[in-house]
Order: sequence, then C-alpha cells, then structure tokens
Amino acid sequence: MTDKRKVLMIIIDQLRADCIEGELAAHVDLPNITALRRDAVTFTKHFSVTNPCGPSRASIFTGMYAMNHRSIRNGTPMADDLPNIAREMRKSGYDPLLFGYSDTSLDPRSRHPNDPDLKTEEGLLPGFREVLEMRSKESYPWRAYLKAQGYDIPDYERFYDPISPDPARPARPDDPPFYSAEHSDTAFLTSSLINDLSVRTEQNWFAVATYIRPHPPLVAPAPYNKMYDPASLPPPIRLNTPEQQAEVHPFMAGALKAPKMESIVRGCDVDSRNDDDVQLMRALYLGLATEVDTHIGRIIDFLKESGQYDDTVIVLFADHGEALGDHHLWGKQNPYECAYHIPLIIRDPQHPAQHGTMVDAFTESVDITPTVLDLVGQRAPTGMDGISLKPLLEDKPPENWPDAVHLELEFSEPHFTTEWQKSTGVPLHEANLAILREARFKLVHFNGGLPPLLFDLENDPAELHNLGGDPAHASTLLRLTRKLLNHRMRHSDRTLADVKITSEGVLNFHP
Repeated sequence: MTDKRKVLMIIIDQLRADCIEGELAAHVDLPNITALRRDAVTFTKHFSVTNPCGPSRASIFTGMYAMNHRSIRNGTPMADDLPNIAREMRKSGYDPLLFGYSDTSLDPRSRHPNDPDLKTEEGLLPGFREVLEMRSKESYPWRAYLKAQGYDIPDYERFYDPISPDPARPARPDDPPFYSAEHSDTAFLTSSLINDLSVRTEQNWFAVATYIRPHPPLVAPAPYNKMYDPASLPPPIRLNTPEQQAEVHPFMAGALKAPKMESIVRGCDVDSRNDDDVQLMRALYLGLATEVDTHIGRIIDFLKESGQYDDTVIVLFADHGEALGDHHLWGKQNPYECAYHIPLIIRDPQHPAQHGTMVDAFTESVDITPTVLDLVGQRAPTGMDGISLKPLLEDKPPENWPDAVHLELEFSEPHFTTEWQKSTGVPLHEANLAILREARFKLVHFNGGLPPLLFDLENDPAELHNLGGDPAHASTLLRLTRKLLNHRMRHSDRTLADVKITSEGVLNFHP
C-alpha cells in the first residue's frame, strides 16, 4: 500500500439499479462491473435524490438536496457561490479533470448576457478542468474525431439515427448508427481518459468520467444492437393498460405523455402499445449498458497495467434511473423506484477486507461528494446535506444511520405549461413532489393540494397498489408526512445558520 490517493468517479447516465442487482441483472451481461464488485463495496439501497440529469448532477456535485441547491430543472442555473466537489478537491491540491459533461446551467449573475455559456444548459461546473467535452448536445471533439476517421458525418441531429443496411427497407430501431462500436461516443470517451491518465501515473489525480449511455436516443452499434433477444427479457412491471395507470393519480396522465416511448428512438417508427416494440427498446437499453461495461473494463485494465489500481479510489454509480416501460412510463421524471434506485459501487484500496461485500443501509446521491472528500482527508462544507460513507467502507457503521431516503421532483417549466401541469392543474411553484422512502413504506407527497401516494413495498414491491386513500393506512400516512416535514426542516440550508458572530469573533465557521 502506498500513500498515493487517486480518485476516479464513473457516472453512467440513466442506469437502473436492477441491472446490477435485481431482475434485469439476470438478463444483461456486465462482466467488468461484476468483477469490480468483487474488489469493492456495493451499496444495494442507493438512491438519486432528484432527476433529471441537471438537477441530479447538481445534487451529486454539491452534496445538497434540490430544495437547497435549487438547480431543479435542466436549464435552471446553479448559484455560483455554492460549494462543489471540484472546488473542494482543489483545496486538497487536486486538479479536477472532467471527461464528459457536468450538465451545469451557470449562474447568469456571474456572466455577461452575451456570454455563450448562457446559451447552453450543459455548462461546466466551476472548478473542473474540461479535458474532454462530450456534452449530449455538442460533442465537438467526437464529431471531429469521426470526420478524421473518414466518416461522412451527417448533421448532428441525425447522429443517433439507425441506418438500414438494405436501402429497400426503412430503418429499424435495432439497425446500427453510421459509426462502428470502435468509434462510438463511449469508446471515444474511454480512449481519451486512458490517454490523458497514462501520463499522470506519478500524480495524485482526481478524474470524473461521465458516460452518456444508456441514456436515449436508444441506438447501438454492432454487436450491441442485437446482443439481447427482446423475447427473452422480462416484460415491464405495469398495470394492464395505460388508461389504468392514468387513473392512479392526476400526475400520471401527464407522465404517460412526457416522454413517450416514441420519443426515445430517432429515424424510425415504434409504437408504445406494441409489446414487441417495447421489448426491443428494453433490449437496446441493455445492449448500451453492456457497451459501457466493456469500456469500464478497459479502464480497469489500464489502471492495473499502469500500476495505479491499488492507489485509486473508484466510485461507480448512475445519476438517476429509467422507467423502461415500467408503469407504462419512459424516462425518469416519475415517483417510482425505477427512476430513483441506482447502483453505487465504491472501491477503497485501503480497506481490502471489505471488498466483495454489500451494504444494505440507505444511501443517497448527496453522500458521494462528502465521501470522496473524506477519503482524501478534506472536510465537507457545512451546507452539504450528505453523509460520508467512509465508515460503511470500513465496516464501522455509525449509530442512528438514516432509516429513510428523501427524494424530490419538479415537474414544471417557467416558460411553458408541462404535460404534468396540464394533468394536475397546479401552477409553476406548486408543481413538485417529495418522497420519503423507508424500508417498508414509501410516501409520495404532492404539492398543490394533490392527493398523496402511499406504497407498502414489503407487500407490493412493484408499487401497483396505492394506499394513500385507504383509511386503514391513515396513521401510516400521517406518520410519514410528519417525518417528511421534520426531515425537510432539519435539512433546510445551514451554511451559516450555525455560525455566530460575537464580540470575540466568528464562532463555528469553517471557510
């Protein structure tokens, strides 16, 4: 064991937890993540505290709940004065390296109105060095690379269209895109990361790799496009019809439209009411997950071959989940487990005795930044809501560990009325929900006078039976509502709340 402390965070966009541990895990091949788990600790009850991509990453990087950082939608600015993992790691002497994207909408108060940074919601989190730009809506280095490889590249809007190998027939979803697997966005990001880190072997580095896949559009290069037989996969967990799902709650009628399955594939037609098409989308998603796993294997091999594996903390997780047809829904802006339950795997080489173990304590995405800071000996700022997981990595769980997770979702937009708002009738500032999820019961509390959802996960793990209006569960509903309120009151922003100005100076302040 050396004194070197390198840190690699790998974020997989939109990967569900049950691809790692659960029903889908039996149907998808992820050999490299499986091998990493034998060398690491797997957290089986890990949850993203919010979604979609921008808000989820804001919570990851700031260690704060959405109710505190308030970057609550894709495109909602993050206040420039918030602490974040990149700025904090700089205090420990690290140069934070970003390969991919942070999805940060920047504070317009910190820029001139003509600054091009204010024309993209996929800005760079302050403090990071953007070694490789791989933003979903830009990706200029990858485009230039493909052109240099001799591809006749289409307009970027058509990059993710499947291409029919037979000009006589229309494209199908499982046709490959114009680029090969060797030159995919996933492969390109991985090669860039390895090339850059290959000349940093004697340094303590901090790198974040953020893969776009398996986030839609769902198109996969060969062989991943036909890797899984759609007919062999389990069907989505859902009520019999979309109409029945719409009756669950006013929110659901909007959720069924935003997004629809038809919107997650380009350049060809699919029908969300056709089960064959639904299964094909699920197969493509798993194929893309396997592609990411392949390149994670390349990174692990590189770390081993370069002698850095036993110096490197590896934190692998997703930013949020994906409905994948469960409850007749697609995407992640819904209150179900599929949207929030995500994988988390941490390899701390300084505690090999715990490698290969699983932790079933509740953990949240806001815990990632405090954990990384703790592992390099850096104190987490006071305003962070997360808790360091280092004691769990050392098999020293503290007393009174949280027995629930707190999750949030905003479903409005400031410049138009969303489908969720249309179905619920709630105004801009009331189009939100908060979730308190215990081991057995899960409360979904809606603002705007909307009725709650209540699920008994012990007897109904699929969340198909809403008990929110059942008089027999009124006491549970009241208990969880009070507990949710207490949690939010306890975690209101305390950046300066515990500081005291006195005649002798400032007390309890940690700059």
